[in-house]
Amino acid sequence: MIYRTILSQTGIRRLWKSDQLKLVDHFLRLDKHTRHLRFGGTVSDSFLKQYAETILTTDYVNFGAFPDGELRGVAELRGLLDSWPRSAEIALVVEPAWQDRGIGEAMFNRLLAAAQKRGIKKLNMLCLHENTRMRNLARKHDAHLTIESGNIEATLGMAWPTPISIFDEVFNDPRGYLPAPFRTSSRQKGQ
Repeated sequence: MIYRTILSQTGIRRLWKSDQLKLVDHFLRLDKHTRHLRFGGTVSDSFLKQYAETILTTDYVNFGAFPDGELRGVAELRGLLDSWPRSAEIALVVEPAWQDRGIGEAMFNRLLAAAQKRGIKKLNMLCLHENTRMRNLARKHDAHLTIESGNIEATLGMAWPTPISIFDEVFNDPRGYLPAPFRTSSRQKGQ
């Protein structure tokens, strides 16, 4: 129930290629400290622009939080085509002015649901030791944490999808299950 309320308040939805400019703008609004925590070091504006292009591919599933109509948070599920048994990596970032409002947790939960629905058995998350928000999210979801060289790797085991988890994913973002021509025409009508 709380998850539903946070989800509806933050306006979390899947990101598509048509969201690329919003994604670039979001990354460019991140301050130096937030960029450092998200990317593990100093990154330039040109790196962020290129990264925004990279993550809108078939090997990624991305969600965005739009609490005020603007993209304020991004959650990534990546590496979907790389392994068997299925594993993936997750990452997320919320603009500083929008942190501590439940957006990160709602996006994290959305990533977990998307991973479960896709049959992912193991999720990995890498963050800097000083990224307490990400560490706390990982702990809250019973992740196994390993500390090495100032980085923390969190590993979460996932359950197989259930009919309820698939139903939830379908009705939270039904366009993800429509063929591409239908998704394009539905976005042109105002999403």
